[in-house]
Amino acid sequence: MTVPAVSFVAKSGTGKTTLLERVITELKRRNYRIGAIKHDAHSFNIDHEGKDSYRLTAAGADTTLISSPEKLAVIKKHSASPPIEELINTYFADVDLVVTEGFKLSGLPKIEVNRAARSTTLLCRGEQVDATLIAVASDSRLELDVPLLDLNDPCGICDFIEKHFRLRAGGNP
Repeated sequence: MTVPAVSFVAKSGTGKTTLLERVITELKRRNYRIGAIKHDAHSFNIDHEGKDSYRLTAAGADTTLISSPEKLAVIKKHSASPPIEELINTYFADVDLVVTEGFKLSGLPKIEVNRAARSTTLLCRGEQVDATLIAVASDSRLELDVPLLDLNDPCGICDFIEKHFRLRAGGNP
């Protein structure tokens, strides 16, 4: 992969999305171009019955692209989820960093989100040790073999990401 990527992983209900919103906002404030990918283990539908794009897909189109002056969306049918690296290489060449939510089984570098009220155990340092874990963002003190970041300090998390990936706004690495 040419674009650096980091996956935020955690047990459901830990606050991954909330943290990512704050991290993306701070990275944008620092003038980075950010891509985001959300993993959904279930089926989802962004195309709704009655819309023209829905009708084209329902008619049999394998790929449907919706384009407007502000954004575009691609609906692509597939029999299996493409590898995360393929998604990044295909869709994110124009960004400085890709952040993902989920993809805990991927080979991407990971920051695990831990909230003491949700769980006292970690996904990446439990029964198995995930060698791709680069840090843990938590609201409690933990003894770890990777850096411990303050879950409530998105600026500090962004500082860590900048240093770890040697980011420079507008052209990386």
